[in-house]
Amino acid sequence: MSRKTSLHSAHIAHGAKMGEFAGYDMPLYYALGVKKEHEWVRENVGLFDVSHMGQVSIKGKGTQEFLERITPSSFEKLGINRTKYTVLTNENGGIIDDLMVTKTAQDEFHLVINAGCKDKDIEWIKSNLPDDLEFTYFDDWSLIALQGTQAEQVMKDVLDIDLSDLPYMGLWLADDHKMFVSRLGYTGEDGFEISIPDDKAEEVWNKLLANDLVEPIGLAARDSLRLEMGYCLYGHDIDSNTTPLEADLSWVMGKNNQGYIGAEKVSQPERKRVGIKLTGKGIAREGAEIRNEADEKIGELSSGGFSPTLDMAIGQGYVPSEYEAAGQKVLINVRGRNIEAEVAKMPFMKAKTKSMKSK
Repeated sequence: MSRKTSLHSAHIAHGAKMGEFAGYDMPLYYALGVKKEHEWVRENVGLFDVSHMGQVSIKGKGTQEFLERITPSSFEKLGINRTKYTVLTNENGGIIDDLMVTKTAQDEFHLVINAGCKDKDIEWIKSNLPDDLEFTYFDDWSLIALQGTQAEQVMKDVLDIDLSDLPYMGLWLADDHKMFVSRLGYTGEDGFEISIPDDKAEEVWNKLLANDLVEPIGLAARDSLRLEMGYCLYGHDIDSNTTPLEADLSWVMGKNNQGYIGAEKVSQPERKRVGIKLTGKGIAREGAEIRNEADEKIGELSSGGFSPTLDMAIGQGYVPSEYEAAGQKVLINVRGRNIEAEVAKMPFMKAKTKSMKSK
């Protein structure tokens, strides 16, 4: 039986089409429909339930060094209440999960991990955790994402929280420590993720939805939004057999961190994750073959779909390194038919996050 978030009844009340995702019964879309929900986020403000994701904390002297053991990143220069995207690696240098890590105090870090990976992530972290570090899993907290150009104004108008000075990848916390707000998300828009106890989540959700700028958005539009930004979806674009270099995530790897788990197995890759734009007519999904102009299979799509913003089909996939250059002509085979396409730089569109807009 699928698990439910604290907002499950709220989704039903709003007429959501529900479906299983990562072991949870989650809203796939609401009355607007997937395409209009996608466009609403790009033009207004969308509200997402991401409470299925896991929230944990690790604290104690040596937490930074521990994190630099289980991830390839360096946290030495990360400021308090600042967040970094990174990955957990296994003994072969493969990616166990991608996650957000926030430094909440000198020897304390907060981690947000993917829903489908929660159990294995927690087991992996605990199996490597030194005895003198404290691990806490917040299984009674929810996570709500508010994403869109006017998200900052909505937070001020509805919750009376002024976040105009909060930078991208920054954290704000309430005086009573019963609400944590991070300026980030997985849509490419300005926005926030609100961490709050389960028993307060529905009240906040309904308050935000009462604002005319805000509509509830399901996981289907969340997927097309992240695809336009070239973000990875774990279990599709990255997995335990993918190294950070293959996944084109070299930027998460700290220059001075050579001691992380699996480091000796991460070498110059023979394949690379790339963006794909279909220049011919058609839409390609995950699993579609990527072929060269000689009609030889060179890879396959790890994600794919229609981009409402660009009005074209796009995707991600892995190809041999000699094909990774943007503009490289390829073919995408969909049910036996080749569709003309080309390798493209990611993200497919410019991010509108706080740091990007302020430049």
